[in-house]
Amino acid sequence: MTQQTSYHNPVLLQESIDGLDIKPDGVYVDVTFGGGGHSREILNRLGDDGKLYAFDQDPDAQANAIDDPRFELIPQNFQYLKRFLRLYGVKKVDGILADLGVSSHQFNEPSRGFSTRFDSRLDMRMDQKAAVDAVQIVNDYSVEDLQRIFKHYGELRNAPRIAREITKAREEQAILTVADLRKVCAPLVPARIENKQMAQIFQAIRIEVNKEMEALYAFLQQSREVLKTGGRLSVISYHSLEDRPVKRFIRNGLFEGEPEKDVFGRVEVPFKKVGGLIVPSQEELKENSRARSAKLRIATKIEED
Repeated sequence: MTQQTSYHNPVLLQESIDGLDIKPDGVYVDVTFGGGGHSREILNRLGDDGKLYAFDQDPDAQANAIDDPRFELIPQNFQYLKRFLRLYGVKKVDGILADLGVSSHQFNEPSRGFSTRFDSRLDMRMDQKAAVDAVQIVNDYSVEDLQRIFKHYGELRNAPRIAREITKAREEQAILTVADLRKVCAPLVPARIENKQMAQIFQAIRIEVNKEMEALYAFLQQSREVLKTGGRLSVISYHSLEDRPVKRFIRNGLFEGEPEKDVFGRVEVPFKKVGGLIVPSQEELKENSRARSAKLRIATKIEED
């Protein structure tokens, strides 16, 4: 049964925590705390000597901090995993969990500007103290940069046209709200797939605002350094842009290309995958439709420290 919270329903809860193979006295990290659903399940499985560190840059999530002496919430982006664990005297951990993407709370809070369903200022910042929001991306980026993010982060075939129309429209009037952006983009997409394409447009802008891909790459590289030999990595992703680098990194420790072979034709890789790809059950999908695109990959660190 999915553990429901008003903030966020944790996806693949049992499967992702099972994947960590928790030791009662181990040290674990939940790098995407959110509503705390995954963290609470980790704490349920830890003994008195266990420890859980959680990361979340969103002040809204920080209000969900758990009152437990075994728990420490670090108000930072997970791309600074290694740096902030060291500030707490932690060099190695037994397991790391990441539930990537946007929380239900962020999507459902109109003022955050993440969703196409509500009209509000275009914001989309996960860290509300960050300097750059979606208004600046849409109104200040060059047509070439807009085309780049729509092509790479939105995977939109009509990225050049969307970028041109946005730059043309903003010359007449600044694009400040969700409704403003929808008005510009709606004529460019077929009505039958309008919601899907608008979601892709918003996804592209959100990823650029939050530098999500750069943060993901930094986090994965640091997970290799922070995990003990035999430690577990459990990662839930929601679209191919996230899943591809996770899959490649688990397979060979790289994001592109193949690892070098030694003189005997062997390669040394940092991780070994545990089981196959895990997706939500039909029961979970009935309870939580946002889980439909979730993919869970689990790995254990095999290289020697």
